[in-house]
Amino acid sequence: MKNLLGLVILGCILTSSVTLAEPSLIVVFPQTNYQTSAQKIFFLGTAPPDGQVLINSKPITRSKAGHFSPSFPLQLGENLFTVRYHNQELKIKVIGLNASPELPQGVAFAKDSLTPAVDIARLPGEVICFTAIAPPNANVSVILANQTIALLPQPQQAQLPSNLAALTGQNQPHAQSSVGNYQGCTTMATAADLGKPQFQLTLDGKTITQPGSGKIEILSRAQLPVSEVTVESGVARTGPSTDHSRLTPLPKGTRATVTGREGEWLRLDYGAWINSKETRILPGAVPPQTIIRSVGYRQLPSATEIVFPLQVPVPVSVQQSEQTLALTLYNTTAQTDIIRLDDNPLINRLDWQQEAPGQVKYTFNLKKAQQWGYKLRYDGTTLVLALRHPPKIGNTRRKLLANFKIVLDPGHGGKESGASGPTGYLEKDVNLVVSKLLRDELVKRGATVVMTREDDKEVSLVERQAIISQEEPAIAISIHHNSLPDDGDAEKIKGFAAFWYQPQAHSLAIFLQTYVVKKLGKPSYGVFWDNLALTRPTAAPSVLLELGFMSNPDEFEQVVNLEEQKKMAKAIAQGITEWFRSVQ
Repeated sequence: MKNLLGLVILGCILTSSVTLAEPSLIVVFPQTNYQTSAQKIFFLGTAPPDGQVLINSKPITRSKAGHFSPSFPLQLGENLFTVRYHNQELKIKVIGLNASPELPQGVAFAKDSLTPAVDIARLPGEVICFTAIAPPNANVSVILANQTIALLPQPQQAQLPSNLAALTGQNQPHAQSSVGNYQGCTTMATAADLGKPQFQLTLDGKTITQPGSGKIEILSRAQLPVSEVTVESGVARTGPSTDHSRLTPLPKGTRATVTGREGEWLRLDYGAWINSKETRILPGAVPPQTIIRSVGYRQLPSATEIVFPLQVPVPVSVQQSEQTLALTLYNTTAQTDIIRLDDNPLINRLDWQQEAPGQVKYTFNLKKAQQWGYKLRYDGTTLVLALRHPPKIGNTRRKLLANFKIVLDPGHGGKESGASGPTGYLEKDVNLVVSKLLRDELVKRGATVVMTREDDKEVSLVERQAIISQEEPAIAISIHHNSLPDDGDAEKIKGFAAFWYQPQAHSLAIFLQTYVVKKLGKPSYGVFWDNLALTRPTAAPSVLLELGFMSNPDEFEQVVNLEEQKKMAKAIAQGITEWFRSVQ
């Protein structure tokens, strides 16, 4: 996963009596002057197996081939490391950054600490909060529309680690000093353009005033704008940034009332946020509302399409669970008295209910637990949900996958090199090698295999997702090799991992993880629900596999061994075959 930027040979110092065509001591990571807020960092590199490698005069552990990845603690500021092998020496400087904002000196606000930092818009009566970082014992306030809001010192809060901490098992919160953290909130009752708030700080008899970065607007409930999604799949999120979790994507044409703004993000009436770049405002449009009466369906050779006739295209969400798929329409009121649904190869029964005012939920009870993919689109104002039928396993013992199309995605490629091993060997290259071996194994079993790339070229994540959507395979598998965040224990952490996002892919991820680990006797790194570009597609069960760690010295030797690569490809192919058999 982690991009270590390929092979880097740093600051090699040789004695004058030695001449080498290529330095034999290599440190791939970290590069000199590397900056991190982690409390420790691992060094990834290699040297010939004879003799010792010393880091800051201490010998380190290496694999039989001479690879190493020891970790060292970091202090704030400059950390100097000397890596030595025989008469070769590398000087590497790592800069430790403070994750907490620094308190300002004198009568001043900390740089970039005033929030809101961007223009915001809220409804009348909504709470608007302000924050600032200033010296302790200061008097801090905000002036907004002739109102003075006191900002008071806040009690200590826990600081959460990033999501990557789940990959190292160190995802516990830790205490963060709240010294200098001032906050306060207010509400505004009427629509108005309030401009920028003025922050005021008084300390030791001195007062400064500083304008905020963002303007504040209170929207009129009677004149709320209406947005329309202009991209094929609008990314809906739980909050106004890419740090927030994704919700069900909104099909092109979806309309919703805008109830708030934050920078370039719009809050939609059903609670989700979307980037304004993926929408357009419809001048003069009234807040979208629709009724729904009957629901129709049409059975195609490989899918059943459920048709929801609506007056306007409204927001929608999908939730998969064991043997059910639920679709919720927002800003919708049911006038439903009759629905026709004959015996169907996929659907056992369709239930619906008006869960709340303006919210109708349709629950499809399915005949089997395994789901094979779905697509959502608007045809004009009619929502179409396509549920894919299960593929049929082959009848011959040799060609069990004869009816199956499989998309194989060799991760990274071109400028996207992925992780690096201790020798500088790049993840993108080993991903392609193993993917081709896996393709050959699947073809032997009768499968039709579509590769997202067959050489060292750059294929965007959007393009890879589009291939899955267009090809509509039985399953999609993305092949990767792993690495760790800066503070990961690269010497110890290794193993095979499977990642899934859509519930329809969970069974496949669990099965392949268990099968490969047992078949090859590999350590298990785990099964993860993860919001990755190649696990998000809904058109087919899509799983991302991390076959081993580039950053682990011992496992790297297996990763680059051709015989081990062949064993891995065969085990994955057999695991896929057995999984198909198990879910029929």
